[in-house]
Amino acid sequence: MYKGFVTNGTIPGPTIVMDEGDIVEFTVINKGRFPHGASIHAAYVGTSKYLGKIEPGETKSMVFKLVRAGVYLYHCAPGGHAIPMHIVFGQYGMFVVKPKKKYKLEEILHKPPDVEIYLNQQEFYASGKDAVESNPMYVTFNGKLFRYVEEPIRAKPGDYVRIYFLNCGPNLLSTFHIVGIIWDYAYWQGNPDAVYEGGQTVTAGPSDSWVIEFRMPPDAGNYYTMLTHAVGSTDRGAIGMIICDDSARTPLITGEGPKYSEQEMANIKSKIKRVISPFEPGSPDVDPPQVYGAETKEVTVKIIGNSFYPKVIQISEGTTVKWVNEDVFAYLQGEFGGIHNVASYEGSETFTSNLLTHTESFTYTFDKEGETKYMCTPHPYMKGVVIVKNTGSYSAGTSKLTMGFMFTILGLVIITLVFNVWDRKTRK
Repeated sequence: MYKGFVTNGTIPGPTIVMDEGDIVEFTVINKGRFPHGASIHAAYVGTSKYLGKIEPGETKSMVFKLVRAGVYLYHCAPGGHAIPMHIVFGQYGMFVVKPKKKYKLEEILHKPPDVEIYLNQQEFYASGKDAVESNPMYVTFNGKLFRYVEEPIRAKPGDYVRIYFLNCGPNLLSTFHIVGIIWDYAYWQGNPDAVYEGGQTVTAGPSDSWVIEFRMPPDAGNYYTMLTHAVGSTDRGAIGMIICDDSARTPLITGEGPKYSEQEMANIKSKIKRVISPFEPGSPDVDPPQVYGAETKEVTVKIIGNSFYPKVIQISEGTTVKWVNEDVFAYLQGEFGGIHNVASYEGSETFTSNLLTHTESFTYTFDKEGETKYMCTPHPYMKGVVIVKNTGSYSAGTSKLTMGFMFTILGLVIITLVFNVWDRKTRK
């Protein structure tokens, strides 16, 4: 289970398909609790003036003309430091502008594609630090691990297939490839005039895109594996299947993430084994407490990527915690960018820091045993936990040994040794 930010309830958001020359009215309704916005790469005009920094409950619109065909990214853009972070959290999608001019294979075959696939690649991060360092926990096609392994796409032998491919990123390079297929044509950014003949892969950095066209080989029953040949991402989930099937009836494959009813989601939640989130603690296997012994007198927590790191720490009474703001970008208007604070909201200790810019810090000494939850006031989705244990106890993960219990064990060992010595002497 991934906890992030959504557009129309999914990650990625809805696939938008329009025609070159269309006049578009684009409306954003902020139903969330934080500022949001929209950057629309298909618009040949700066969108931040019209769709930037939309406050909770606010609606904004803009009208523009689609002057250039292609496959484009759209994403949340509330302004400032939050633009990249809301992309990390999951607010993006595909905007396709279909050309007036036909793609080359359509001209040759005198027919539209038999199969159209809108395919997004995206990354999921377990912390802001991992996002800043480009270290995703998972990489997916259209928002779900191994989505098209579990539900393969089907096409008949000889079918004309067109894929609209977009690397939503936000960080990794993709080299998209289908095993057993050589492209008829590939079009950089989806531009019908930027055409390449043949090829085994297309290389796409974050927000790069391609239209790829080919015909299915004649050998029915074969599996054609879709993947990014940057295979670290493949291993983390960016892989799928196209089955060559004589009886295939392939629906249109759109690029938004899966959407579930309340009942379906409740059923999923009852079975989940792991929760990840870039901005708050996930399940214990993802964000276990970072444990510090009584000998550690000061612990540093970094504020980085709109996240605390480590998110959960365990310390002894009397330990000082120092929070340091490592976020650098504090420019432009929008969601309070790159500036954070630390404020307790539940638990045994009460504290609130001033606002911290880059490299500034706040310290607090914890004297009470218990658990304290805290957050960043400007970004209340950012959360962390401090667990304070009595200095007479040791804990690492789930094992706990009290000092009294340890002394009892030691005493039993000594008594056993003495008894063994006495028993040997008695027998002599």
